[in-house]
Amino acid sequence: MIISKTVSSVRGEIKAVKGLKTIGFVPTMGALHQGHIRLVRESVKVCSYTVVSIFVNPTQFGPKEDYSTYPRKLKEDLSLLSKEKVDLVFVPSAGQLYKKNFSVSVIDSALSNKLCGKTRPGHFNGVLTVVAKLFNIVLPDLVFFGQKDYQQALIIKKMIEDLNFPISLTTVATVRQKDGLALSSRNAKLTDSGSRDALAIYESLSIAKSLIGQGERDPVKVIAAMRNKIKTKKSITIDYLEIVSPDTLEKIRVINGKILIAVAVYVESVRLIDNLIIRAKA
Repeated sequence: MIISKTVSSVRGEIKAVKGLKTIGFVPTMGALHQGHIRLVRESVKVCSYTVVSIFVNPTQFGPKEDYSTYPRKLKEDLSLLSKEKVDLVFVPSAGQLYKKNFSVSVIDSALSNKLCGKTRPGHFNGVLTVVAKLFNIVLPDLVFFGQKDYQQALIIKKMIEDLNFPISLTTVATVRQKDGLALSSRNAKLTDSGSRDALAIYESLSIAKSLIGQGERDPVKVIAAMRNKIKTKKSITIDYLEIVSPDTLEKIRVINGKILIAVAVYVESVRLIDNLIIRAKA
């Protein structure tokens, strides 16, 4: 496994294999868990060359967000990846990706102002910009993202289509603990009590799925039931609970067909997101 810290060294490695091997790419911010490893294994399974990046991207964090305290565990991350048949790990500094006179960004005008974008202005522009830069450095054929970050994956897929990147995006199912909590690097910031309270996130999604399975088609009633569940935990503050179209992220008036149930909350001030995609029978 090659570890590269510079853009030029990555480009040298990629030049040697581009066109000869299928390049799979898993962009991460590190503090890796089994959700990331699932993405890596999917890449290794379908590609002949796998690249993983580890970079906590400053441009996707707001001024009052947790950039400085975001978990950083590079030694542990590299140890994990060394066991997974990864070919190249790109670990750039901020200076490698953002020069002093950096001024050009990638901006989405359709999907980034919904769900997480409502309370995190500029977040997805930061995500798109760094991902576009990584695409241009790594030149992948396939990229892998997790369903937990559904909105992120959807917006990146739109960027791939609109900017004509020759890349195929695969979304991999969310990896959960046995109790249902979605794996997240930020889970490590929770206390034991907060971890227990966070179970209400998936429990609220399960309530929504059950109600819809029983025939409830009013999103207002479903969201109310979810809210009631989450509000039983005093450590949780709700950012949003929404039922939307999985294609446009627009709120729906009647539950029918394929839908996305999305949740974002703060548990002990730690922001966690989760979602379910279900198909409601007419």
